[in-house]
Amino acid sequence: MSNSSGSALPIGRSLLYLAVAGIAWGTAGAAASLIFRISDMGPLALSFWRCICGLVLLLGALALRPRRTTARTHPEPRGRRVARILGTGTGLTVFQSSYFAAVEATGLAVGTVVTLGAGPVLIAVGARIALGERLGFGGVTAVAGALAGLFVLVLGGGTAEVRPLGVVLAAVSAAGYAATTLLTRWLGRSGGGADALATTTWAFAIGAVGLLPVALAEGFVPHSEAPVALVLLIVYIAAVPTALAYALYFAGAAVVRAATVSVIMLLEPVSAALIAVSLLGERFTAAIVLGTLLLLAAVAGLAFAEARTAAEERRAEPVAV
Repeated sequence: MSNSSGSALPIGRSLLYLAVAGIAWGTAGAAASLIFRISDMGPLALSFWRCICGLVLLLGALALRPRRTTARTHPEPRGRRVARILGTGTGLTVFQSSYFAAVEATGLAVGTVVTLGAGPVLIAVGARIALGERLGFGGVTAVAGALAGLFVLVLGGGTAEVRPLGVVLAAVSAAGYAATTLLTRWLGRSGGGADALATTTWAFAIGAVGLLPVALAEGFVPHSEAPVALVLLIVYIAAVPTALAYALYFAGAAVVRAATVSVIMLLEPVSAALIAVSLLGERFTAAIVLGTLLLLAAVAGLAFAEARTAAEERRAEPVAV
């Protein structure tokens, strides 16, 4: 893994971006549960509104951004740019819509544990085959610890019910997430001057178009007795765990090893569990404590390994004369 392949973003900042993105994603579930409580909005319609509102915010950010920040020393080839836009947009749409459908089919616990549990495994295997990235013993141990923590955290309540259709949908969601992560990492490693903000904007444009038919079928305009609260919650989901989080995710994932990205993103269920306990009145259990500690330990271990690997590669680089 090298940071010299067209991305000037330091490893430390990339890890921070990914951590913030994972935490922000965890708040989306709490906001979505509140939306479902106060309205008749369905999960696919919410995913559509998340994409379309996030797209509006991102277009505004692009319009307000100073022109000099968009200048590129090495412009990205057109073919690579099209592949990046279509790949990230399609992967994002599959990931989000299949995940919400899995949760609807088999429940939040099983849908989450299959999606987020299969994700690191698929990414680790894909990164080894397609990118030649090796985790090593420490990395494998961290991934195993992260998966154990996820299972304890999500299934610790013992009330989950497994339905085959939901498991299949969750596996499809994990595949979409893995493909997006691997594509982002591959393009970041091979250079090309990709713009994370523009990538995110295009991804949500493709997602909005893809989700429009299912949103219309599910119920395009929600009904609510608290319309102001509903609008505020949708705006929050569009701004923080969508526009901001995905822009940070695409920027960080282009630099950091793919398997490390997948484990750091497991901060999402950690933040969701803490919000559920502190704000939504759910009981603080031993499973939440143990699962959270295991996940945080795995994230810290891989972040340390990533920073150490980057430092070793910088020392190994030839000195320009």
